[in-house]
Amino acid sequence: MTSVHQVAKNQLMLLQNGAAYFPQLCADIDAAQHSIYLETYIFAADETGRMVADALRRAAARGVVVRVLLDGYGSAELPQHWVDELSTVGVEVQWFRREISPFTLRRSRMRRLRRLHRKLAVMDGEVAFVAGINIINDVSVQDAFRYPRLDYAVRVQGVVAGEIHAAMRRLWGVVSWASFRRRGKEIERFVLDRAKQAVAPGITLVLRDNLRHRHDIEDAYRMAIDGAQREIIIANAYFLPGRVFLLALIQAAQRGVRVVLLLQGRVEYRVQHYATHALYDQLLAEGVEIYEYQPSYLHAKVAVVDGQWATVGSSNIDPFSLLLAREANLVVQDAGFAGELRANLLAAIAKDVVRIGDGYDVSRNWMDRLVARISYGIVRLLIGLLGYDKSI
Repeated sequence: MTSVHQVAKNQLMLLQNGAAYFPQLCADIDAAQHSIYLETYIFAADETGRMVADALRRAAARGVVVRVLLDGYGSAELPQHWVDELSTVGVEVQWFRREISPFTLRRSRMRRLRRLHRKLAVMDGEVAFVAGINIINDVSVQDAFRYPRLDYAVRVQGVVAGEIHAAMRRLWGVVSWASFRRRGKEIERFVLDRAKQAVAPGITLVLRDNLRHRHDIEDAYRMAIDGAQREIIIANAYFLPGRVFLLALIQAAQRGVRVVLLLQGRVEYRVQHYATHALYDQLLAEGVEIYEYQPSYLHAKVAVVDGQWATVGSSNIDPFSLLLAREANLVVQDAGFAGELRANLLAAIAKDVVRIGDGYDVSRNWMDRLVARISYGIVRLLIGLLGYDKSI
C-alpha cells in the first residue's frame, strides 16, 4: 500500500513501476475538469499507450483542454493515425524537435541532440506527476522472465502542482512560438506564468534546460552529496558522471559516508554500458558499493541522502541528461518520503542484484577491460566534439 506523505501544503505519493503509475495517471486524467498537460519522451503504440490515449480522448470529448508534448526522436515511431485519433476529438499534440539527423554532430548542429526527456503530467493545476516512466509497456517483450523495468514516479497534490503546471505551460508556449502558432497569446502566458510560480518548503521542482538552468539538477545532486553525513543511495539507469560529480562521490566515501550505487545490470546501450564499467575499479577502491540490477532493465533516476533528502525524476547521471536534454526532477526533503524510497531501494538491493566486488577490473579479461576503456573514450570524444569536454 503506497503511503501519502504530507509535506508543507502538498500530498506526495511514491509510485513504483507502471503497475502503480499508469492506473493512477489515468484516474486523474478521468477526474480532470479544466486542463491536462502531458509531456513524455516516449509515447508507444502499445497497450499502455492505448490506455493513456483513451483517457486523454475521453477528457477532450467532455470539454477538457488537453495538450500533449512529445519528443520528436523518442516518440518517432508513434503512428500518425494515433495522433490523428487524438486530434479528431480535440487533443492538441505538439512535437519537440521532430527532425533529427545522426550525422550532424558539429557544434552548430548540437541543438538537434537536445531532446525533451521530461516525463510530466498535470491536471487542473492541482494534481501533477514527476516521473522517470515513459508511456510504454514496462515489461519488455524481449524479456523471457516478464519482470517490469524498475522505475519510479511521484504524484503531487498541492501548491507544487501549480508550479509544474506553470513550467509545462511555458514550454508549450515556447514550442508553439517556435512553430509560429498562437504567437502573441502564448508569449503573454509565458510572462504571466513566470510571475506566478509557487514555492513550497521542503519540495523543489528542479528543471534542466540549455538557457538559465543548465546545471540545476547536477548542482542539486552535488549539494546533497557534499552535505551527506551517513549514507548516499543512487539508483540510476545510465550512470556516467563528470569528473566533478565523480570526485564528490569519492570524497563522500573518503569521509566515511556509505555510498551505494544501484546500476543497470543488463546491456541496453552498449557504449554507455561499458563506459560505466570503466569507472568501477576507481569507485570500488574508495569503498563505494556497486550493485547491478538483474531481473529486468533498471530505468530509475532516483536518490536518497541521509534518509532525509530524496529526488525522483527523469534525469540520468550521464552527459546526455546533464548537458543536453530537458529534464525534470522533484527534490523532497522529508524523512517520511525519503524513508519510503530508501526502503524500496534497499529491498531491491537485498533480493534483485549482483554486487560488484573489489578487484573487479583485475578479474576481467583484457578484452573486457579494453572495451570499457574504448567505450569511455568514445563518450568523452563525443562530448568534446559537442563543446563540453571540460564537463566529463
